[in-house]
Amino acid sequence: MTNTQNLIQAAGVKSLAEARMLAACGVTHVGLPLRLPVHTPDVSEAEARDIVQGLCRAAATVLITYLTDARETLELCRYLGVDGVQLHGRMPLAEALRLREAAPALLIIKSLVVGTASEAALLAEAQAHATCVDAFLTDTFDPSSGASGATGKAHDWAVSRRLAEALPRPLILAGGLTPDNVARAIEAVRPAGVDAHTGLENASGDKDEALVRRFVAEARKALAASAQGTGLAKARDSA
Repeated sequence: MTNTQNLIQAAGVKSLAEARMLAACGVTHVGLPLRLPVHTPDVSEAEARDIVQGLCRAAATVLITYLTDARETLELCRYLGVDGVQLHGRMPLAEALRLREAAPALLIIKSLVVGTASEAALLAEAQAHATCVDAFLTDTFDPSSGASGATGKAHDWAVSRRLAEALPRPLILAGGLTPDNVARAIEAVRPAGVDAHTGLENASGDKDEALVRRFVAEARKALAASAQGTGLAKARDSA
């Protein structure tokens, strides 16, 4: 399984220059939303492929998609040349298993959208997928728009905290994260990593370098403190 500890992902870019800026600011993963049911992608699939190639691995790249067919998902991943895929839709377990078997080196992140199902149902779904994914990501459902991501809205972090504690794979926290709240979010949830989209953008919808740098700095500091705190707690428990 791919290591996702201290992952800092910025989702949605409009150009190679923007992606390079994110990498220069310390973002570890750049998310490329494509084939979406609600939002319009920022770039075409051909442009996304050019971004992946142009980054030259300065940051890892992740396809964010609602596709539910393993073969179609893998074909798009290979076309783009991405390092991973975030399954933000309802891909059936059998298809997720096929994807894992066909691409053992691909980073696979399964989204758990808080508000689309009960906490118990989300946990059961995650536990069923644990053998075929590297990490889970909690995001926010917006009932007013029907969007399950890029809503700019946070969810109840206590739900993500309980999922993080119960799941056998690392949890990445998303949903309404900004430079102003990411440290508090990490302290509350203790995730392996974080993901932000609209919280890093200016009024024009472009990624703002100052916001990105501050987000990365706050996230790094909080993730390190969280890891240290977890380590101390484990040491006390085993004493």
